[in-house]
Amino acid sequence: MSVQIEKKEHNMAILTIEVAPERLNEAMMHSYNKQKKQINIPGFRKGKVPYAMVEKMYGPGVFYDDAANELINTEYPVAADECGEEIVSMPVIDIVQIEKGKPFIFTAEVALKPEVKLGKYNGVTVTRIDINVTDEDVAEALETERNNNSRLVTVEGRAAEDGDTVILDFDGYVDGEQFEGGKAEGYTLVLGSGSFIPGFEDQLIGHKTEEDIDVNVTFPKDYQQKELAGKDALFKCVLHEIKVKELPELDDEFAQDVSEFDTLEEYKNKLREDLVKRKEEDARYTKQDEALKKIIDKSEMDIPEAMIKSQVDNLLGDMANNLAQQGISMDMYYQITNTTEEDMREQYREHALSQIQNTLVLEAVAKEENIEVTDEEVNEELRNMAKQYGMDEKTLLDIAKDEDKESLRRDKMIQKAADFIVDNVKERAKPKSKKEKEAEAKAE
Repeated sequence: MSVQIEKKEHNMAILTIEVAPERLNEAMMHSYNKQKKQINIPGFRKGKVPYAMVEKMYGPGVFYDDAANELINTEYPVAADECGEEIVSMPVIDIVQIEKGKPFIFTAEVALKPEVKLGKYNGVTVTRIDINVTDEDVAEALETERNNNSRLVTVEGRAAEDGDTVILDFDGYVDGEQFEGGKAEGYTLVLGSGSFIPGFEDQLIGHKTEEDIDVNVTFPKDYQQKELAGKDALFKCVLHEIKVKELPELDDEFAQDVSEFDTLEEYKNKLREDLVKRKEEDARYTKQDEALKKIIDKSEMDIPEAMIKSQVDNLLGDMANNLAQQGISMDMYYQITNTTEEDMREQYREHALSQIQNTLVLEAVAKEENIEVTDEEVNEELRNMAKQYGMDEKTLLDIAKDEDKESLRRDKMIQKAADFIVDNVKERAKPKSKKEKEAEAKAE
């Protein structure tokens, strides 16, 4: 096999790959051997038709498609490695020549990793972020924990109010006919949550349990079920239970129930520590994002469209995998959200471009600063993964492939480059708003 590379504009390239005639013949014979049991020619038993007879009956190109697919799948990865370039997209394949007794020639159009001309990256100025934790912050966190540990208590003798949780049956009708998905029994609904069609929850407020309630609503014009969009509907409802959220008292007993601490004061101190750590982490990521955006704005890189498309493919693939774990296909998702694949590709494009720019810049910074990752650091990352997934450390270290380790090495290197940028930023106070300036002047 031989490979030639022709570089084009915008970091695109054409690989021309030539495969020896003998390899083409082998691939055609592989195809024949796979299919011969299904070939039926009068005068021959199934599976016994000679190769030459098949060619005579169906022409010399009868096995070309299978042979081409086999050779492309085996030879392209080899050519991609041998060309000496870093390819960052899936190839677009075009067959140039396929003829028995002659070399098999095909081309692969690919995107090459762009070079980055870095702008200023050391000492980038970013906005100073206030990481002070106030008593109000602690009180809010405490109230969140209090709500997380609340319980629902059934109330008697009063009508439903905004914020109540109700258990109800409902049966929906459009034009006097029941419709699919419009009936439920023992359904739990929080009034005021906006979970249902606008107006539905409001009309349950003020009613007591076991009353017959007629709820009249209109489906939104952009409702996902097209047959119901814009239609008037009647829901016949019955409330069976009305429940309210009962919050625990904020005392030492509460602290003991939700934490390892004996007193509420100790628990509040721990919440404050956690909030400080969280604010510090959030501030660090915010500074990193601001610095990277400024570095990207001052840097030069010609990112090929094929590279962006490949990254969008990856994002959509991740999305499809996540949805599949919930039992939802992409087609179902498009139907539910009233979107198309084209819509999602357009939606993800900016995110994909940003990811590519960030990675290219951080790799360039790592190269400029001679940032390296040792084998021990890679092994430490593997040990952390083993702990995270409850695996034996030695087993994971033994089974990790070279490409897995290189991927971890690259990720760690990029993180080190990001840390370098953040550790060397210069901070400036956020400009005061007009309202803040007026308040200060008034106070003086």
